Amino acid sequence: MSESLHTVTALPAERRPGCPFDPPAELIEAREHGPISRYTHPGGKPGWMITGYDLVRSVLADSRFSARKDLLNVVDFELPPAPPGEFLLMDEPQHGRYRKPLVGKFTARRMRLLTERVEQITAECLDAMEQAGPTADLVTAFAKPIPTIIICELLGVPYEDRDSFQEQIDTFMGGETNDEDLIAAYTATQEYLAQLVAAKRAKPTDDVLSELTDSDLTDEELKGISLILLAAGFDTTANMLSLGTFALLRNPEQLAALRADPTLVDQAVEELLRYLTVAKSFMRTALEDVEVGGQLIEAGTTVVLSYNTANRDPERYPDPHALDLGREAGGHLAFGHGIHLCLGAQLARVEMRVAFTALLGRFPTLRLAVPAEEVVLRPEAADIHGVKSLPVTWDV
Repeated sequence: MSESLHTVTALPAERRPGCPFDPPAELIEAREHGPISRYTHPGGKPGWMITGYDLVRSVLADSRFSARKDLLNVVDFELPPAPPGEFLLMDEPQHGRYRKPLVGKFTARRMRLLTERVEQITAECLDAMEQAGPTADLVTAFAKPIPTIIICELLGVPYEDRDSFQEQIDTFMGGETNDEDLIAAYTATQEYLAQLVAAKRAKPTDDVLSELTDSDLTDEELKGISLILLAAGFDTTANMLSLGTFALLRNPEQLAALRADPTLVDQAVEELLRYLTVAKSFMRTALEDVEVGGQLIEAGTTVVLSYNTANRDPERYPDPHALDLGREAGGHLAFGHGIHLCLGAQLARVEMRVAFTALLGRFPTLRLAVPAEEVVLRPEAADIHGVKSLPVTWDV
């Protein structure tokens, strides 16, 4: 393999015109050359990019690779450790200290018990859409409010604060903000969460954050945990709902199949998760020399794990670039794998099942209100792929 080893020279800045759902062409090309490529990080540090399903999955399950922020070898200066509580960028045992108290609060059973509340919120959003229609921006009318309200209720964020809170999260995760505004939004969010944690300590209510104040976690740790849960709870599902609707509207045969048989929704959700993979990539750093795909990854080297090409790997999924709601898409990596498997995966599934079913049931003639090429994507610099707005219309 090494003789013809492919090199990815830079992370792509955009997707091919007319292909809003496919990974950037350079990454698809890299996977066609093989599951692992050489890569130089923007800071000039040599690294690797892994685009194949089996290799991405194996690295995610390998304790010889670290998720720690301070070990990322991507720039010519040392990065600080992740703040207390932000367990996404930590290894064991710190990661387990923060994740373990949360696991029981996000089980499949507990999330299914939320179904009725998700149905209620979804119905309220659709009522408002219908009354204001027959056109709407699906992002602001539907895709953002549903996961926002649910995660705020789970964590105990007051209803009246959620709009400003959502705006701050959008600012530092949207990929379009200068450093000064990004830091300001992040700082404002941290200050808000510090006040929220103090309020829960003083007067606990019926929510996850209040329950956590009854543990040995410090205020700083609770603030970090809250940030991870809120940001993930808002952004990923909101973009899955809007981009997923866009994908269905652009694949009328698949949409018709789902309308004809609503029991397909579970499979449809898994296939949309695989096909869209809105959380595009993550990084890991080798703690020792490790051989991956016939290549030696030297200790201290950071690898980029391309989730979106792994989920489009033809060796795992036949005809991977087709949206096929009849496909058995199980085992996809949209939620990651291993100890960092997305904590909110079951919640996201419940929200998507309910929301897609209700949207398609309420608006049988739903369609794009603008040509597909006029739908504006979030920039590739954003952590999560999606659309900035999705104008839709329907027959009254």
